[in-house]
Amino acid sequence: MTPPPYTIIGTPFSTFTRSITLGLTYKGIPFTQVRCVPHSDTAYDNHPFGFLPTLIIHEIDGKMVNLKLRESAAIARYIDKVAPEPGLHISPGHGKAIIEEQMWEFVSLAGAHGFPAVEKGVVKPRVNATDAGKLTDSEIREQIKPAVEHLRRLLGKMEELMADEGYVFGSKLSWADFFLFPLLADLKAIPEGELLSPRMLNWMEEMYKLEAVKATTPGTLSVGARPS
Repeated sequence: MTPPPYTIIGTPFSTFTRSITLGLTYKGIPFTQVRCVPHSDTAYDNHPFGFLPTLIIHEIDGKMVNLKLRESAAIARYIDKVAPEPGLHISPGHGKAIIEEQMWEFVSLAGAHGFPAVEKGVVKPRVNATDAGKLTDSEIREQIKPAVEHLRRLLGKMEELMADEGYVFGSKLSWADFFLFPLLADLKAIPEGELLSPRMLNWMEEMYKLEAVKATTPGTLSVGARPS
């Protein structure tokens, strides 16, 4: 059997890794996944700063290269180049978009601002404190209260950029959905998921219907997993 042409380096628990595996799965691109956590030996072997994910491209134009492509946005663009269909881009008029670059703007906002607000500010402190078992729910809530208020404001800003219904850009599924969903799936798995608005929850219900979402759920916080 011919091995898959791509290897993704990163734990399914990683939101950025899941954004990429969502895209690969949705486009029907076979891949092998090497599970590792950030800043592990394997992560550093494949990324100069030990971050996730890395996509190893084993072959280009029939030549063995084993090229390591890092950074999620760069990987997403490469995936689109080698498999343009089914498309994950938008056009002017989809949702609130006037120009197609607004999709990449949303992706950038989700990564640069959404990730630290959701994961570093709320999800990881909540999960770590819960697993430690030393604080009550009320004590945890008090401890992360400033971060929760920051996240509340951020979610409101992100929602303002979304179409009123459907996916982030209305009827068109895009990379914007695949970069936002892993973050909010983690958030929904903890008590602070109560921050999610009806619009966000309706959007998530649409996402749950996708086979790519179902296929990339194992190993994530939403099923009680931890990094591995």
